[in-house]
Amino acid sequence: MKEIRSIDPEVAGALAALRRAARRAKRLVVETGAPFIVMRRGKIVDANALRSGSPRRRRNKKST
Repeated sequence: MKEIRSIDPEVAGALAALRRAARRAKRLVVETGAPFIVMRRGKIVDANALRSGSPRRRRNKKST
């Protein structure tokens, strides 16, 4: 990840708070198994499903 530095201490504090919140969210997702939606290589993916090795897919309802 690219390091971002700011002269403004409030901006630097906000970035640190965002990183802490992201770590906390990741920990909660692992504990609960909830989806953790992120963007990777320009695509929206469920990072929790990638971690478990079984990607979650949306089921299409087919009318028969």
